[in-house]
Amino acid sequence: MAILALPLVISALKPHTSRLFLLRAGAPNPSRLCNPLGYYQRHFTKTSVSAISTSAVPQQSSTDPVTEPKKASVLTFQQAIQRLQEYWASVGCAIMQCSNTEVGAGTMNPLTFLRVLGPEPWNVAYAEPSIRPDDSRYGENPNRLQRHTQFQVILKPDPGNSQDLFIRSLSALGIDVRSHDIRFVEDNWESPVLGAWGLGWEIWMDGMEITQFTYFQQAGSLQLSPISVEITYGLERILMLLQGVDHFKKIQYADGITYGELFLENEKEMSAYYLEHAGVHNVQKQFDLSEEEARSLLASGLAIPAYDQLLKTSHAFNILDSRGFVGVTERARYFGRMRGLARQCAQLWLKTRESLGYPLGVVSETANLVCPKELVEAAIKKVHDNARSFVLEIGIEEMPPQDVVDASQQLKDLVVQLLAKQRLGHGEVQGFGTPRRLVVCVENLCTKQLENEVEVRGPPVSKAFDDQGNPTKAAEGFCRRYSVPLNSFYRKTDGKTEYIYARVIESARLALEVLSEDLPNAISRISFPKSMRWNSQVMFSRPIRWILALHGDVVVPFTFAQVLSGNLSYGLRNTPSATVMVESAESYAGVMSNAGINIEMEERKKKVVEYSNALARSVNGQAFIQEGLLNEVVNLVEAPVPVLGEFKRSFLELPSDLLTMVMQKHQKYFSVRDENGRLLPYFIAVANGSIDEIVVRKGNEAVLRARYEDAKFFYEMDTRKRFSEFKSQLKGILFHEKLGTMLEKVLRLENMVDKLTLALGMDDSMNKIVQHAASLAMSDLATAVVTEFTSLSGVMARHYALRDGHSEQVAEALFEITLPRFSGDILPKTDAGIVLSIADRLDSLVGLFAAGCQPSSTNDPFGLRRISYGLVQVLVEEDKYLDLQKALELAADVQPMKVDATTVNDAHQFVTRRLEQYLVDKGINAEVVRSVLAERANFPCLAARTAYKMEALSKGELFPKVVEAYSRPTRIVRGKDVDPHIEVDEAAFETNEEKVLWSSFLSVRNKMCHGIEVDEFVEISSQLLQPLDDFFNHVFVMVEDERIRKNRLALLKKIADLPRGVADLTILPGF
Repeated sequence: MAILALPLVISALKPHTSRLFLLRAGAPNPSRLCNPLGYYQRHFTKTSVSAISTSAVPQQSSTDPVTEPKKASVLTFQQAIQRLQEYWASVGCAIMQCSNTEVGAGTMNPLTFLRVLGPEPWNVAYAEPSIRPDDSRYGENPNRLQRHTQFQVILKPDPGNSQDLFIRSLSALGIDVRSHDIRFVEDNWESPVLGAWGLGWEIWMDGMEITQFTYFQQAGSLQLSPISVEITYGLERILMLLQGVDHFKKIQYADGITYGELFLENEKEMSAYYLEHAGVHNVQKQFDLSEEEARSLLASGLAIPAYDQLLKTSHAFNILDSRGFVGVTERARYFGRMRGLARQCAQLWLKTRESLGYPLGVVSETANLVCPKELVEAAIKKVHDNARSFVLEIGIEEMPPQDVVDASQQLKDLVVQLLAKQRLGHGEVQGFGTPRRLVVCVENLCTKQLENEVEVRGPPVSKAFDDQGNPTKAAEGFCRRYSVPLNSFYRKTDGKTEYIYARVIESARLALEVLSEDLPNAISRISFPKSMRWNSQVMFSRPIRWILALHGDVVVPFTFAQVLSGNLSYGLRNTPSATVMVESAESYAGVMSNAGINIEMEERKKKVVEYSNALARSVNGQAFIQEGLLNEVVNLVEAPVPVLGEFKRSFLELPSDLLTMVMQKHQKYFSVRDENGRLLPYFIAVANGSIDEIVVRKGNEAVLRARYEDAKFFYEMDTRKRFSEFKSQLKGILFHEKLGTMLEKVLRLENMVDKLTLALGMDDSMNKIVQHAASLAMSDLATAVVTEFTSLSGVMARHYALRDGHSEQVAEALFEITLPRFSGDILPKTDAGIVLSIADRLDSLVGLFAAGCQPSSTNDPFGLRRISYGLVQVLVEEDKYLDLQKALELAADVQPMKVDATTVNDAHQFVTRRLEQYLVDKGINAEVVRSVLAERANFPCLAARTAYKMEALSKGELFPKVVEAYSRPTRIVRGKDVDPHIEVDEAAFETNEEKVLWSSFLSVRNKMCHGIEVDEFVEISSQLLQPLDDFFNHVFVMVEDERIRKNRLALLKKIADLPRGVADLTILPGF
């Protein structure tokens, strides 16, 4: 850790230099640290074998072809590290050393976590052995190691061309980027332990993730400024690809020695420790002791050693996790403890650096780039008289697929609104999107605004004329401002004041002027689910690197996000000429097509489907193309190239759900099936751009083979036991510190399901099935497959149960207990599955509320909103009548801690709010929903049915009349001291209207019952309309005779109370 106090710089291996750049207080920033690209161009051109430009910052000549990687012997592991050190040193990074405490990733090294905080510049690179107990495989899996090596790069601030620098680093490693499918795939990275998050990508090469690339936004729960770029290489994976070997053991580490010879025994023994022998209780003590030590050090003002203790807690947690001790719920609590320490370390570190006067200097804020007036004036002189096409292209580093869809539509809509507002006539407007560009094309955009006559208001008449009726200076100024004669204005009253008005012809400005002014605002209004900063306070999905804006052949000049618009676009990353000049808006589509870029989503989709089906037919199969995956894939590429790959037929012995999940979720491949829907040993990957198909196919096949080997490893480990044997292992998985283990949770479910089955009105024959399923519930959480592939929870329970001979009903219930898993997921359909799904959610909800884990307005670490929403969905959509209060009390009775009535009521209110959200999401008027829930929230399915019907009734004629009828007695008795228990005395009636109303009330009340449908309630209540009307027309309620008055109020009170149990009509508008 001493390295933090005195940063060292290790000289790069090549070129050798006797001069070291030391980071010292008051020293000007060396050019290597301030301008990595500039220094690179001057000092590292010999080993730069592929200068591919993808940003709008100054570049080398874009017409130079991509240089072939220098032919040389294949790099060893050691040489690869040396090459990366050499390369990153040459572009301005100090070469540092790894942490001396176990870290799960290079991000956790204090050289990254602490140094990205604060305003000081920081450009470093270092190799980091990363310890991940959960990846222990005894050295058997070709791609997974508990100790692997990352190469970490931090660029602070973002130099503006980080992606280019990374691509060039691959060329420095001897990788021909023209042959491989290199893609930036969305990765919304976060570290709950460090309170850190950022946006960026996994960088894939031929389907394998080789690097993680992140723009840090927050660390230690603190917002970062300036923004740092983190690039993390996975060296083992890269070297396997470079050396063409199929196992990490075969990597040549150095001349004459392999990786396996050096580290295989280490993998075997450490895997045995992490997976079999680590003492859970001892490791827990280590966690607690390190946490205590960190707090003590923080109190002493020592950020660096405190952070070192935090790293020890993180490693202890990772060991507990690898032993299967930490359940999903308890995980959140551990994360919270570590995150609190990380925040305190970050705050103390910043305070210390500030007290030292920021020894490394302060990154100056980027000056706001303003479009020069000269550019606009020059462009105006080139404007044509005739209407011309207009094109706007926003060049962005790879956006997430859904952002491409949403933002392209938003941009089109915003441009259409702009043109309408500014009176710019035009033809068809089209919006397009790819991962790297948002495009709007407008046909026949006129060069000038249409003239428009508008009414403008001047000063009040009292100020526009003097006492003699002559125009004042205020009136004269108004006329001068709008160039209208004094005799042209007229008077008009607005509210209580009379003003003078005039009709004015708005001048027709040039379209170029208007667009130059208004386009930045239009772009700024594009919104994203997650946005990021990079070089200013501008927020966008990913950094904007270029803007093309042309009206005809004239550039529309403006700036946005520190980028000046022009007529340059950029092609595919691996093309010889990345820069593309567009002569005119009319030629834009052709230029893109010639560059191999398909800007139209539907065309890309059509090509993917057509080519994938053809490839599948070539092996006598059918491409299984899910719509969701297809939509994702087409927006990960600009030039889709489907590639058919093959895997070993023996893998088909694994469960098809497992194989398909790996293909679709992890690799974004389409599976290939026979005419009966059975998997065939083929897959279809969709590459991007011009590639070497053989190289890319082999790469993707190797990736899938490794993933399937991983899956096979876990599956074979699981199938050595019977499924029922995993239940006992649940005692080693903690659900929550106060609520016990997952085994204890399962036992609670077993205690609940009998009464719950009865409460749901199910047949007695279902009890045996439900009990059997409950006894095996969640046992798959202890299996190796689910531990590794958590999304298969429930799926593998069903598979293993069937494999061991359990009935279909039991197996299906074991799957359905997990449903719904996410928004839009399927719901349980079998009675046993419904009981288990409800029981699990009731137990989690009540238990976690009792343990003090209620979510806040901004934080829900235990997913209680999702749990409650799922409970509501099951009860409503499966139409299960359940008394929610009694069900929550049933769950409270089986908890290992006392649950008071207040906690149960809080949980009830929480579910009610989710029910309200659910019904409003379904399009039901909010007042109708609240009206119903005020009376029927305790029976969610009944409440939902009532709300649906009431929404429909509210649009008819009868319902408003019934509401109005009930409102009259309600308003009269409101605020009056009316005893609700007082009986109406028929002898006190003085009028026939009272008698008729009382008789009608009795008739209506006798027809109503608990749980009455709202449409029936309205129909029955209609019998009161005429009697109530007659009563109020002929009877005065508040007479002086107390006996008569109270009797009439009692009658009206009973009528006003009739809607109770159905809806609170007073909430409805107009009541």
